[in-house]
Amino acid sequence: MAPRGKSINLYLMDGEAGGRIKCTLANWTGIAYKIPRTELEKCKERDDLKQSGVYFLFGTSDITDKNVVYIGQAGARKNGEGILNRLQEHKRNPEKNYWTEAIVFTTSNNSFGSTEISYLENRFCNLALLANRYEVKNGNDPTPGNITEEKESEMEEFIDYAKVIMGTLGHKLFEPVSKPVQRNDNDAVAINEDYSRLHLERTIKKIGKIEADGMQTAEGFVVLKGSRISPVEDDTIRSGVRQQRKAAKIDDNNILLEDMLFSSPSSAASFVIGKSTNGLIYWKNREGQTLKSLEEE
Repeated sequence: MAPRGKSINLYLMDGEAGGRIKCTLANWTGIAYKIPRTELEKCKERDDLKQSGVYFLFGTSDITDKNVVYIGQAGARKNGEGILNRLQEHKRNPEKNYWTEAIVFTTSNNSFGSTEISYLENRFCNLALLANRYEVKNGNDPTPGNITEEKESEMEEFIDYAKVIMGTLGHKLFEPVSKPVQRNDNDAVAINEDYSRLHLERTIKKIGKIEADGMQTAEGFVVLKGSRISPVEDDTIRSGVRQQRKAAKIDDNNILLEDMLFSSPSSAASFVIGKSTNGLIYWKNREGQTLKSLEEE
């Protein structure tokens, strides 16, 4: 059965896309807020931001220029201070001056206790680490706490909704870059096998055989972890691809240690081979068909 569509309500609290956004889903008790760091003071009168919840601080690393995130929890306090107070503390903390916006998850009925927010913080951290899109700034692995199987099921459902909202608000924090292309087939969603795994081989003089696996995704083209990357490059390679080669995690045997996303099959092929390359010709499926011929079909 194909996944059902979802109706998401986005309220532009300041009347503009760059301001604060409140997000809800039909038949869901959760509430999400996207709050620019500069607009935090405007939230003082919002009672639901004084509740318990989980928050995400998003920014960019000054050292690696990579997207970074810090994931935390905040419990409601006796003085009425909860999530908002915690965000204000982070804003005053010079060690967390990297973040530019926060995304917050709480509930309309203030139902989160310490057990729930500890479980959510732990799961969100592990999901973000698994997807490996952002550098997770948490120093320690949050404890999941003790939770009943009934409550765990309830929290996992909350997480499923939170994943959808997080992507809608602009952060694909929980989505692996190697998510394969899907197609509709008689109202059922199936992986398109022709695109799910593509292969590239090239023999380079004095280097030997270069082999890589990749796949097309909705965002571009991914070179998969375990591919062998040419250690040499020539002047035909584009500057953006050259920078990606410099930043890539590659071991002493020229093996790629993580999935990497590129804007096109040709950029991905150039990254692997080290020279300007037509990726539509070099990427092939297991039957030997080129990506060009697959797309023409």
